[in-house]
Amino acid sequence: MSIDSSTTLYCLIGNPIDKSLSPLIHNEMFRIFGKNSIYLAFNIEENKLRDVIDGFKAINVKGFNVTIPFKKTIIRYLDGLSPEAEILGAVNTVKNQDGKLIGYNTDGEGFYKTLRNNDIDVKDKNILLLGAGGAAYGIGITLSTKGIKSIYIANRTREKAVNLEKEIKKINPNISTSIGDLSLREINKKDIDIIINATSIGMYPLENLSPIELNGFDKKTIVYDIVYKPRETKLIKEANLRGFKAINGLSMLLEQAILSQKVWFNLDEKFLEKAKKVEGLLLVYVE
Repeated sequence: MSIDSSTTLYCLIGNPIDKSLSPLIHNEMFRIFGKNSIYLAFNIEENKLRDVIDGFKAINVKGFNVTIPFKKTIIRYLDGLSPEAEILGAVNTVKNQDGKLIGYNTDGEGFYKTLRNNDIDVKDKNILLLGAGGAAYGIGITLSTKGIKSIYIANRTREKAVNLEKEIKKINPNISTSIGDLSLREINKKDIDIIINATSIGMYPLENLSPIELNGFDKKTIVYDIVYKPRETKLIKEANLRGFKAINGLSMLLEQAILSQKVWFNLDEKFLEKAKKVEGLLLVYVE
């Protein structure tokens, strides 16, 4: 990588970002696409978020990604939202358009694309969604547009689960929804087709924990943990031991990153397919 006065800056903000693979992914994509750009990661304190965004404008950062815990709070500091980000109420990608910072969300479509890549049809399926943060918003609301039958939102904070349930109902009032906590006391586990972990439980520094136990679920249940490092979270390990189909978050990470590059550079499908070459490189870095 050659850095000069014409090099453009892209980055990731969040807390923590120590284990993030985003710099590896995006810098490799810049190489593949022949872009004179560099991607860095910054660990940000919440009380400094406005200062950071003002600084990005001042130094003309061309785009950035947003991760835990800022996917919703970032919205108040942006100049505008894409239609999907406005619907989802969460942002993971920001583009600098002539000095205006516009928020996008590639989480939901990135997640849904991985389901299709794994030949998983969500039509008429019952979903158990663990978490109600920014990633859960992207996933839950996107799935509500794809023909699912029902969604049960389990979250430690009931208020956040209620808010997500309301947003899903706005998009599709015909979906059966219910909420509860991670104990899952009120759920009929045998009815669940797909479990999605959209919490941070399982990633550093919580890698020795699992958000739920898998006792009582039918073996047809698919377990999808969006945590990608470690590649085998405690939840994924248990799913494998029980013979469930299990998917980790690495493919979602790559798909949402590819969509972020599409936002930043208006890339067509031909270029996006080339980005899939990054997947082999990622496997080397994920334990």
